[in-house]
Amino acid sequence: MARCMFVTDLHGKTGRYAKLFRSIISEKPEAVFLGGDILPNAFNLRMQENFITGFISSELSRVRDMLGELYPRVFVILGNDDERSEEESVNALESAGLWEYVNNRKTQFGRWNVFGYPFVPPTPFRLKDWERYDVSRYVDPGCTSPEDGIHTTQVSEDEIRYTTIQDDLSRLTGGEDLSNAILLFHSPPYRTKLDRAALDGSTVDHVPVDLHVGSIAIRRLIEERQPLLTLHGHVHESPRLTGSWRDQIGKTLLYSAAHDGPGLALIRIDLEDPSSATRELI
Repeated sequence: MARCMFVTDLHGKTGRYAKLFRSIISEKPEAVFLGGDILPNAFNLRMQENFITGFISSELSRVRDMLGELYPRVFVILGNDDERSEEESVNALESAGLWEYVNNRKTQFGRWNVFGYPFVPPTPFRLKDWERYDVSRYVDPGCTSPEDGIHTTQVSEDEIRYTTIQDDLSRLTGGEDLSNAILLFHSPPYRTKLDRAALDGSTVDHVPVDLHVGSIAIRRLIEERQPLLTLHGHVHESPRLTGSWRDQIGKTLLYSAAHDGPGLALIRIDLEDPSSATRELI
């Protein structure tokens, strides 16, 4: 068995982290996937300070001390609510062997390839560190372009203006066979059970807004390349609105650990039989 846990969108809630750490200690999974939006609110500087190098580092160190050789591999990406300026802290925990930062990277887990990708299509929110144009420079009504928001690190104007999620994914995955790959995304794919936002009845200049806010590029990649498994978050309310935390495109299984309640949505996956995955709200 290759027992894994998947969580996302913890947003710096220490109670959710405590539940995750207790579950890791109790169940001893071989891998844990963290799907972005791991930090407190991006503009709450008091909460942001030392959250990774303080709270997360000390707690993961405690878990590692308790589990020893049974400490899992922890794969992490950031999300659109996480400041890119925190990458130095994220890298520090990787150097300490506490987790593996797979933003825009590929790594191996047993016989599976793991790819991580943090960017989401443009949102209405101000922070744009992990937002990209999707397949073109189109921006949905009510959303703000990557050029008009805030970046916490220096990024070239050309990268902000012209790079797309579609381009990134092409570079990240190349011509590889993805049939045995796990893709850890923050954004869900477009028009699935995982990207339905609570925008019913909303209009911008009398134009109805799209209720689906996922990525077209991610959907196209899944349709064309058929990875084994894709993991998503970002749209907290989608599982409640659609009644499902899982979907399928062709042979690819899609799971979301996003949750808009107070607890933690914990997805357990056996990679030898990923279709048997379960979700528990704790």
